[in-house]
Amino acid sequence: MTKLNAAFEQFDAYNQTDLNTFTWENKSYPQEYFLAIELYNWVNKLDANASEELLLASRSQHIGRWEIPRNTYPEGREAYLKWRKDLAQYHAEKAVAIMENVGYGTEQIARTRQILLKQKIKVDHDVQTMENALCLVFLQFQYEEFHPKYEADKVINILKKSLLKMDAHGHQFALTLPYSDQGLHYIQEALKLINSK
Repeated sequence: MTKLNAAFEQFDAYNQTDLNTFTWENKSYPQEYFLAIELYNWVNKLDANASEELLLASRSQHIGRWEIPRNTYPEGREAYLKWRKDLAQYHAEKAVAIMENVGYGTEQIARTRQILLKQKIKVDHDVQTMENALCLVFLQFQYEEFHPKYEADKVINILKKSLLKMDAHGHQFALTLPYSDQGLHYIQEALKLINSK
């Protein structure tokens, strides 16, 4: 077994212990396991020559996410941002420990960690590919359940922030996904706001 496959096996085994479930096409999966596989799939669609470090990062981006729930932090945007930052560090630590365990060296570990922490977005190809893939996983698998819960302005604002993190390559894929009429309308409105600047 290659180091890459050994790491994937351990990432997947860890994520399969998530007690939260994600249902897709009438089948239930451990949530973070399902989303990690789909993130990995999107990375491969976006970049057929994805680096080994990018593939490693995609399969472990949110490893152990359920272990630090949002409700363990106070309400409010400042606490939310701290939670997100702490989570990113936590995921990186988990991924690094597994990479060390299967024999990766310091250079590949450092590079994978950089991608996991999304450093130099917009200038680092692998980090940008990861951000595109993360947004596409949300749009494909979570968006249609998400948007009916909120007012139009809030949905459009959230979409605008997400779409701004993507590049033109990511936008092309986003517009090929199947959406409800309302869901597509919100995306088009968010893109109009971005393109009007």
